[in-house]
Amino acid sequence: MSQQPVELKKKPISFSNILLGAGLNLCEVTTLGQPLEVIKTTMAANRQFSFLQAIRHIWARGGVFGFYQGLIPWAWIEASTKGAVLLFVSAEAEYHFKKLGLNNFGAGIMGGISGGVAQAYLTMGFCTCMKTVEITKKKSAVGGVQQSSLAAFKEIYKKEGIRGINKGVNAVAIRQMTNWGSRFGLSRLVEEGIRKVTGKTSPEDKLTAWEKIFASAIGGGLSAWNQPIEVIRVEMQSKTEDPNRPKKLTVGKAFKYIYSTNGIKGLYRGVTPRVGLGIWQTVFMVGFGDMAREFVGRLTGETPTAKH
Repeated sequence: MSQQPVELKKKPISFSNILLGAGLNLCEVTTLGQPLEVIKTTMAANRQFSFLQAIRHIWARGGVFGFYQGLIPWAWIEASTKGAVLLFVSAEAEYHFKKLGLNNFGAGIMGGISGGVAQAYLTMGFCTCMKTVEITKKKSAVGGVQQSSLAAFKEIYKKEGIRGINKGVNAVAIRQMTNWGSRFGLSRLVEEGIRKVTGKTSPEDKLTAWEKIFASAIGGGLSAWNQPIEVIRVEMQSKTEDPNRPKKLTVGKAFKYIYSTNGIKGLYRGVTPRVGLGIWQTVFMVGFGDMAREFVGRLTGETPTAKH
């Protein structure tokens, strides 16, 4: 007798899913996320810095608090919205791509790409831009009044409008679609490998928390292959003073400028903290999902869904 194909069921989207996405991202960015983001951005904007030089530079700007530049309000605004967008859009997209016949790996990649693009244009454009402004702008002299985050936002908006506060959003979109396409797709691929090794071949067989975290960490770390687009994004949004930088940068112009001044190495500045950030973010968004779902489910009385 021929075996009946497994019925493809759509994951329900609930309030718990939105709360889960926001909560996971807020925890991620408030712990190691923002310090790694600041180091990565500093190295990408100042491509002559080594890892240790970047850390010294950040410490000189503000001590421990220097590693949390841009956290409030921009990173918190971004974190509280982008997780919900990612989980909602990627879950919907993955379901529809599976209906079209894609396997877990292919549907995972396409779901991640869809969620990443939605993140960039709906929530991350202005937040990412303003975080980079905070990290790269020139500090006031001792005794001077430091411009606040909101004052910087108003100044840019007054001078350049919506385009000014969304500078580099196309680069953000390319980064996010390749980020989450890689992270979810590679995490799925590693999970399938773990299933073969451990004999958990049935969809009903659940991976342990440590197996999921391992798969997530590998997927997150390997997703740093797209570091050149991250360096391009930082260059487009940077407030670091550089008289040689072309005006009105596009993705193409930024690529040519970085390559002409710093070569291939310049396009990979900040890749070390980026690998760490990729692992940290993906472990939170993927590996810790089960534990968070159980907690949120008890809190709200709903059964939340996530990517894994």
